[in-house]
Amino acid sequence: MAVPWEEYFRLALQEKLSTKLPEQAEDYVPPVLRLLEKRQELVDADQALQAQKEVFRTRMAALKQRWEQLEQKERELKGSFIRFDKFLQDSEARRNRALRRAAEERHQASRREAEALRLRTQLEELRQERARLQRRLKRLEPCARLLEQALELLPGFQEVPELVARFDGLAQTQAALRLRERERLAELEAARSRLQQLRDAWPDEVLAQGQRRAQLQERLEAARELTLQWESKWIQIQNTAAEKTLLLGRSRMAVLNLFQLVCQHQRQPPTLDIEDTEGQLEQVKLFMQDLSAMLAGLGQAEPAAPAS
Repeated sequence: MAVPWEEYFRLALQEKLSTKLPEQAEDYVPPVLRLLEKRQELVDADQALQAQKEVFRTRMAALKQRWEQLEQKERELKGSFIRFDKFLQDSEARRNRALRRAAEERHQASRREAEALRLRTQLEELRQERARLQRRLKRLEPCARLLEQALELLPGFQEVPELVARFDGLAQTQAALRLRERERLAELEAARSRLQQLRDAWPDEVLAQGQRRAQLQERLEAARELTLQWESKWIQIQNTAAEKTLLLGRSRMAVLNLFQLVCQHQRQPPTLDIEDTEGQLEQVKLFMQDLSAMLAGLGQAEPAAPAS
């Protein structure tokens, strides 16, 4: 940590003065001599400080130069590190590329080896197939001679493949006809078996259907009786509804007449709708309550009869 110039000089001056001051004798010294001694000490201290300043400047310049050299070396080392890191990266990339190429070459070599093995196996199979076909050709040579003789006897065919194709077509047609015949026989047998099952099950089915018909007939009769009962109840409900409707109409007419009488008694025009029966009843109720209250008040206001 760098020390400020003023602090450094102050400490040096204190150290110098502390070393220069002699021990004071108890004898008396004149003030003039004391002042001269002090001035001389200050001059010596100033010279020492100047010398120390020069040494300090020299050291600082050397340190600065040394620091610049260190910074230059640091920059050079950083550049070297960067170049070395780049060299390592390039080396790693080249190594990875070489490894990939080696892996690809090994893979291609293994594929080529597998392909060669497959081709050798296929070649061996083809050789075996060729030997088998040669043996079959030797076995079929008498048949070929027989076909050539048959071709001479049949002028309708020009080549042996044409005769063989005709024979193959007839053989396929015959096989298809036999297969169809077997299928038809199987269907016929299945139909006969089904017919026999139906014949065996026919009496039971007729009996079951008869029982079911009787059950349905009973349910139909019960449904008819229930229908008649509900029709009778419906007619009764309609008659009751008609009576209730007539009674409701009469009640509404009576309420309307009472409401009109109340309005006439109060000498006020009707303010409610004709269909508002509940409102009309409420008005009649209020009028009856007022009338009852009035009659009660009149009964209480009559004076008592005088004694005879």
